[in-house]
Amino acid sequence: MNRYKLIPIFLFFILMIVFPFIANTKWVAIGTTFLIYAVVALSQDIVLGRAGMFDMGHAIFFGVGAYTTAILNTVYNIPVLWTIPAAIILPIIVGIAIATPIVHLRGDYLLVTMIGFNIVFEQVLANNIFNITGGPNGIFGIGYPSIFGFEFDSQIKIYILALLLFLLTLIIIRNLENSKIGRALHYIKNDSLAAQCVGINDRYYKLFSFALGAGIAGVAGSVFAVQYSAVSPETFNFLQSVLFFSIVIVGGPSSIVGVLLGTFIMFVLPEIFRQLAEARYFVFGIAMILAMVLRPKGLWPHKYGRIPEFVKKEY
Repeated sequence: MNRYKLIPIFLFFILMIVFPFIANTKWVAIGTTFLIYAVVALSQDIVLGRAGMFDMGHAIFFGVGAYTTAILNTVYNIPVLWTIPAAIILPIIVGIAIATPIVHLRGDYLLVTMIGFNIVFEQVLANNIFNITGGPNGIFGIGYPSIFGFEFDSQIKIYILALLLFLLTLIIIRNLENSKIGRALHYIKNDSLAAQCVGINDRYYKLFSFALGAGIAGVAGSVFAVQYSAVSPETFNFLQSVLFFSIVIVGGPSSIVGVLLGTFIMFVLPEIFRQLAEARYFVFGIAMILAMVLRPKGLWPHKYGRIPEFVKKEY
């Protein structure tokens, strides 16, 4: 990567670091949610953009992570920090459990199936089936995480926590891109049959993408629960999955910059134009249509070359 490409990246991170110290409380909260949504969208992109699977139920894993932290903290009085491993592991288990019987499905069939799972998940939360989810009102009074006596008990501190998670997610995604697994997912996405012919285990890598995406979304859900000190079923409904799906598609699948741009357009811009009330959704709906017509690969697409010959030797 040359220095000209590093300059905008450097400026972006400088802005993210100084932002909570120059913005008011409202915008710090919006900035925190932006970082959390960006993490979830990046995890969605692992499944949708890199593995090529139409996951329209990613809010499930986001919700499992959030509710895991909420339940363990408020019901069992477990410190928030100690709930984070469970908020990663449980979504991974749920992700594998959901993906195992349906990972062979393609395109619209997988999309519709994931919509069904998301609706079931929302109903489980809303109807308080296990008597621990709080029903339609959700769970309130979630505490703050504390590390060596330092408590993340303000918007700025939670913003810093979200920023650290965002940076960690970027490191994971960048390492994935340059790894054997990342290349395998790319080949599977572009030509699953050809990938299998050169020895790539199609099923294994698809399950891996679901597991990794679910785990990252889960820990983002945990931070989200801490930010708002509450969780409710409507936060993790089908429309939330549509939001994450749209972020990736509009911004550009398999593109980190594209996902960040998509998050800004789909989440931050509506907040900026909130005074326009419902009219803003009409404007952004038209904008999405134009974006897809004029830029079908996303506003900031990631370009790949053809599958190299050495793949046959590597796999």
